[in-house]
Amino acid sequence: MNNHYYTNQPEVAHNRKQWTFPLKGKTYTFMTDSNVFSKGTVDFGSRVLIETFTADNLPEGAILDVGCGYGPIGLSLASDTGRAVEMVDVNERAVELAKENAELNKIDHVTIYTSFIYESVENNQFAAIVSNPPIRAGKEVVHTIISGSHEKLVKGGTLTIVIQKKQGAPSAKAKMEEVFGNAEIVKKEKGYFIIVSEKE
Repeated sequence: MNNHYYTNQPEVAHNRKQWTFPLKGKTYTFMTDSNVFSKGTVDFGSRVLIETFTADNLPEGAILDVGCGYGPIGLSLASDTGRAVEMVDVNERAVELAKENAELNKIDHVTIYTSFIYESVENNQFAAIVSNPPIRAGKEVVHTIISGSHEKLVKGGTLTIVIQKKQGAPSAKAKMEEVFGNAEIVKKEKGYFIIVSEKE
């Protein structure tokens, strides 16, 4: 059975729940379901990424949220920055929830669709890519998110990843340095690292 949150069509019975959560000074309403990541609350890693991310010095362009789940990162960044945001996930249930949550929170400058990492992503002009990568899907998936991001960014664009130290932050940082020539840990909180690379 496909019972992981990172599979295309979860086969577990639905268990829909709606709740609210504050992110960057705004309260959001989220609908979640069984077999999506962190269905009961916005996970701590996503929260740290949302609070840390800034678009202040980015070039013009949209933001891409890879592995968006039911949408907390992409939707909050769309609201906070005012930029267009594309949001992708391999999990069709998560994608449908993200679309529903965009409507619930009246955020209309987002495009949400199913994609295995960058397979269905046509835009190569993003100002930023963000990801709370699916660690349980394996190191290869995480590193593909990193390696594939470079060609999707404009010059001066950034890749921002949140990852726990014990779940591969050092190897992710090394991969980002290999791909971009730079990688900076801009935040550490409760074992979570926010790592940023810039396309030079």
